[in-house]
Amino acid sequence: MLRCNKRFKHADAFVISDYDKGVVTPQILAEILPSAYARLPVLIDPKIRNFSHYSPASLITPNHHEALRMTNLEADSDEGLHQAARVIREKLGCDAVLITRGDRGIMLLEGENDPVFVATAAREVYDVTGAGDTVIATLAAALAAGATMLEAANLANHAAGIVVGKVGTATSSADELLATFV
Repeated sequence: MLRCNKRFKHADAFVISDYDKGVVTPQILAEILPSAYARLPVLIDPKIRNFSHYSPASLITPNHHEALRMTNLEADSDEGLHQAARVIREKLGCDAVLITRGDRGIMLLEGENDPVFVATAAREVYDVTGAGDTVIATLAAALAAGATMLEAANLANHAAGIVVGKVGTATSSADELLATFV
């Protein structure tokens, strides 16, 4: 824990990408999250097993299937996902929830605001491998650079649109990302 606290002093954002392999545990989350959240944006790509332990956090980024399972809801619609995001925010007390919705883009619920639905930026989808990782990495980089949550979400949506247009695990360069806004 002491080692993490020293690292947080030099970090601009903190990402937990839970792959449900046993590394991220409730005990580790309880020790790390409060200290990290007090200093910098904390972003979590969740799994259901640890759902109730992802607090405090700045942003939780489940996909639409995970969000519905985490909240025991079924309606994979705009209103259903808005309701799921509200439940997640209430249960975890996080600042925002960003739900990735595959070919339907993303939905951001920040604070008590109305949800913002952003259409997908993907033109063609070849492989979704790594799209979630791209989203959370781009969100973290943007927030660390001072972007608003909505600005970060838009950048992440565009970055994911690039990587799903490539075969295999892929990345998006800064030039590719900038080109999507032209």
